[in-house]
Amino acid sequence: MTPPPFHPPSGYSRVRVVHSFDELVTTPFGGGVNALCWPRTLDGDFRAVVAQLGAGEDIVTLDDARLQALPVGPAGRAAVAWLIADLQRLRALGLAPVLDCIRRYPRDEAPGAVSTDVYSFHADSATVPTDTYLCTYTGAASEGLRNDEARRCVDVPEIRAELLRSFGGPDNGEFLEFLREHCYDLHYVAAPQAQPFGFGLGHLWRIAVDYPGSPVPPCVHRAPENLPGQLPRLLLIS
Repeated sequence: MTPPPFHPPSGYSRVRVVHSFDELVTTPFGGGVNALCWPRTLDGDFRAVVAQLGAGEDIVTLDDARLQALPVGPAGRAAVAWLIADLQRLRALGLAPVLDCIRRYPRDEAPGAVSTDVYSFHADSATVPTDTYLCTYTGAASEGLRNDEARRCVDVPEIRAELLRSFGGPDNGEFLEFLREHCYDLHYVAAPQAQPFGFGLGHLWRIAVDYPGSPVPPCVHRAPENLPGQLPRLLLIS
């Protein structure tokens, strides 16, 4: 696999390129930067890995043992080596990374005013300082959105009014708790002229999360739409 070289979106100062895993892990967020990218060109046949999983479940989780047992050729084995190495890198940090082959994510059955599935632009959240790591190896890559081109759904008057009707009460502390409980406050709408950017294939990212005291705003992102006939996504996330 030879993806095109990664370059931060033109004029987008929130993404910083780093040149090693150590730099990815140790570079602090600050000065507005809320996403770090370690660009990589990975050798190996990642499509062969996906092909061995058949056409069954929508989401298949792969561990080291299952990866090593896949009947793939030398190029596929090279891809497996990369996947296991990335899993081990993140585990060494005390993280619990998950590698999934994704044909489709669940959709909101009745999204109402705000869709809260992963196809919606959103920010990850936590109660303690942490980050999200992710890498797409096959299929469509994750998409990011500039913070100045994103607006929280709950700050759009029409959407907030509809959420208030669903809540059935005044705009007070209990309503704010209702928004947090349903994660409505973590989802965003893109500005009319917004230009989302792709995370690319093979690149390992570390993005900022919404937690109390974070020095930067969270990185707004989403999963790409699953199109008919499209190769499933092979996604590492932690």
